[in-house]
Amino acid sequence: MDVLPIVWFVAIAVLWVGFLLLEGFDLGVGMHVLFSARDEKERRTMLNTIGPVWDGNEVWLITAGAAIFAAFPLWYASLFSALYIPLTITLVGLILRAVSIEYRGKVHTERWARFWTGALGIGSLIVAFCIGAALAITSTGLPIDANGDRVGHPFVWLTVPAILGGLGLVGFALVHGATFLALKTDGAIRERSARFSATWGPLLLLPAAAWALWVQFAHDGGSVLSWTLVVLAVAALAFGWISARARREGRAFLGYGGFIVAGAGSIFAGMFPYVLPSTLDPSFGLTAFSASSSDYTLTVMTIVACVGLPIVIGYQAWSYWVFRKRITPGMIPDAHIVLPAILRAK
Repeated sequence: MDVLPIVWFVAIAVLWVGFLLLEGFDLGVGMHVLFSARDEKERRTMLNTIGPVWDGNEVWLITAGAAIFAAFPLWYASLFSALYIPLTITLVGLILRAVSIEYRGKVHTERWARFWTGALGIGSLIVAFCIGAALAITSTGLPIDANGDRVGHPFVWLTVPAILGGLGLVGFALVHGATFLALKTDGAIRERSARFSATWGPLLLLPAAAWALWVQFAHDGGSVLSWTLVVLAVAALAFGWISARARREGRAFLGYGGFIVAGAGSIFAGMFPYVLPSTLDPSFGLTAFSASSSDYTLTVMTIVACVGLPIVIGYQAWSYWVFRKRITPGMIPDAHIVLPAILRAK
C-alpha cells in the first residue's frame, strides 16, 4: 500500500479542519454583525475582533483546494466540475465578505454602512452553507460514472446530506462566532454572545452531528477510529455547552472548537479510502489511491509542505497572540470624514 496518498489525504483533512475551526468563527461573526449588533459602534467592535485575522484564516481554504488539485487531480476534476453552481455561489459569497469588510468604513453614511453590513452577513451565510454542502457531498457521494463525470441535472448535488452539511456549518459558525465574541469582547456584546452560545449551542450543532453520523452508516458502519472521534466530538460539545452556561468563555471556545475538530475528523476517517464516492456504483468512486498524483509529485509536495507549513502556522499563532486582548465599544473611535487636501486648503 502506498503511504504518500494516505499522508496527503490526512494532510488535506487537517487543512479542512483548520479552515472550519478558524474561518468558522469569522463566518459566524459576519452573520452576528447583521442581526446581533444593536448599533454602529457594536458592529464596528465585532468587526475589529476578526479584523487582524480574517484574511489569514481564508488561506486555509485556498491551501486545501490547491492541495486537492496537486495531490488528487482526479478528485479535484470530478468534484469541481460537478459543483460549478455551488462553488460559483461560494466565490460570490467570499467576494461579498471581503469587499464589505474593506469598503464598509470608506463612506460615512447610514445607507452605505447598512448595505455593506447586509453584504457581509449574507456573504458569510452563503459561504458557510455552500462549503458545508460541498464537504458533505464529498463525504457521501455524487452520481458520477466510471469516467468521474457527473450524471444528471445541474442541481443533482442538492441532496439531504448536502443540506445537512450546509445547515451544520451555518449552525456551527453561529455558535463558534458567538463564543468567539464572548471571548474577545466585553460589556453588552459579551453578555448577549455568551447567552446565545449557552442557549442555542446544542440545537444549532445538531445538523453537523447528524452529518457525521450519516457518513458513518453510509460507509459500512464506519471504523473504530471514526467512531472514537464521534464520541470525542459529543464529549467536546457537552464540555463546551456546560462551560458556556458557566460563563467560562475560554473553555467554551475550546469545547465547541473540539467538536468541529473531532467531528470533521470522524467524517474524513469514516469516508477513507474514498475521496469522492459514487452513488451510482461503488466501483465508480474515487479513492485516495486511484485519484492521487505520482509518487514523485507527492514527494516534492511533502518536502515543500514540511518547510512552508510550520512558517504559516507560526505566523498565524503570533498574530493571534499579538491581538489577544478583549475589545469594547469604548475603544472604537467615532467615525470621521477625511477631506481631500484641496478642500482643507479652502
